[in-house]
Amino acid sequence: MKFSYKILLCSIITMAVSFGIGGYFFVNDVFRASLEREIGQAADDSSILKFAFETAALNIPSKYDMLQNAVVEEIGANLENKGQGTKRLLRLSDENRAALYVSEGFVGDSALLMEIGEQTRAYQIIHTDEHYYVQTGVMVDALNRMLYLETMRDVTEVYAERSRGFAVYRGLTILLLILSSVFMYFISYWLTKPIRLLTRATRRMTAGDYSYRAEQISSDEMGQLTLDFNHMSRVVEENIHKLEDEIRAREDFIAAFSHELKTPLTAVIGYADLLRSRKLDDEKHFLSANYIYTEGKRLESMSLRLLDIIVTKRYRHDPQNIDVKVLFEYLRDMYAEKKGFRFHIDYESCRICAEADLIKTVLLNLTDNACKASDQGSQIEITGIRKENGYLFAVKDHGTGIPEEECKKITEAFYMVDKSRSRSHNGAGLGLALCSEILKLHGSELMIESALDVGSCFSFLLPDRGGIHNETDGQKESGDTGYGPADTDNIHSGSGTAGAL
Repeated sequence: MKFSYKILLCSIITMAVSFGIGGYFFVNDVFRASLEREIGQAADDSSILKFAFETAALNIPSKYDMLQNAVVEEIGANLENKGQGTKRLLRLSDENRAALYVSEGFVGDSALLMEIGEQTRAYQIIHTDEHYYVQTGVMVDALNRMLYLETMRDVTEVYAERSRGFAVYRGLTILLLILSSVFMYFISYWLTKPIRLLTRATRRMTAGDYSYRAEQISSDEMGQLTLDFNHMSRVVEENIHKLEDEIRAREDFIAAFSHELKTPLTAVIGYADLLRSRKLDDEKHFLSANYIYTEGKRLESMSLRLLDIIVTKRYRHDPQNIDVKVLFEYLRDMYAEKKGFRFHIDYESCRICAEADLIKTVLLNLTDNACKASDQGSQIEITGIRKENGYLFAVKDHGTGIPEEECKKITEAFYMVDKSRSRSHNGAGLGLALCSEILKLHGSELMIESALDVGSCFSFLLPDRGGIHNETDGQKESGDTGYGPADTDNIHSGSGTAGAL
């Protein structure tokens, strides 16, 4: 059953019960008031008849010392005849409660007669086949005789009015229920409209339309439910898009990985087959073995980089307070013997909160990429600058540069701007992906500024987590290493990057 029908049915049942109970008490209350009024009038008539009987008895000639039964009958007949317009019924009984005079049609039982006393008046309701009566009883003192006077007053009309009241109220209740049902149908339809809209939105989402939103038509609890549902829908849509992107990225990763495996494996298998199937001279034998060795090393490098990325994603970050001098001195030592490039290292002394080994890995990868993108004799600039909100590292080259549309993709695994140049340096497009994962652990990200044939600047800002402070205010250290004359130009820091391209 629909929820709107449930509301309608519950409303009808509630109104029917309310009308029924209310009508019952209302009609019965009116009936009791009318019946009490009739009982009061019957008691008044009984008092009047008692007074009339006693008055009539006093007018009897004094030759009788005691009121005779025949006189009682005569007085009773006179009282009955005088009240013909009121359909008065009488019964007069003697001291022994034996009937002396009974009106025709008097059907009262003798139970009430036994309850009458000198100071007691009694009454009861008598129901015959077609009529209702109020029977009253009182004692009459007339000429030394104690007689019993009983009256019967027809109150059938009061009971008939109650029956008519119930009939009218039933008809009115049915009419009100019909009108209320029509009214409540539209109310329930209006109240459940937000639910129908939410149901429609749910079905649309189930069918795959995750961008569909439910219409908000009120500002009450149902309106708030609609807002919460739409918020949930947006979150679900975002999560689904993320999952789709992850699936697409995983598929691209598998495709790229398969492709990167295919190239060196083809070379390894081809040259291995050549060595196996033919007898070569020393020079060709050496070249073939060298190809196998080179491609094998590239496979090893690629597998190690993949392993590093996987381990980094599951790595438990444990930052420590370290001196940046350790990082830059490490780079200076690593590239001290690097021939063909000029390395300019310039940094501000400072202590930072990070993992030294991971940051070293990032700096090494960025520096290696700078070397791969630069020609022999080019300058590689490595800088470190203290910022208000952290410490900025930057690696700048003056090499081939990266197209603007490629900058957002180069942190993806196996993505290479110049595949031939990268493979010539045993690259597989995994270095920047590893750097991106490491920086995520430190609450940072890789920032890239590049221009074709001008150069690139890769930088990242380690946020200040309470562990960054200057060792000596204003102290900077710089120097050059590598091939060529020393470069004395300092690197000027800009917003989020070091140097200008």
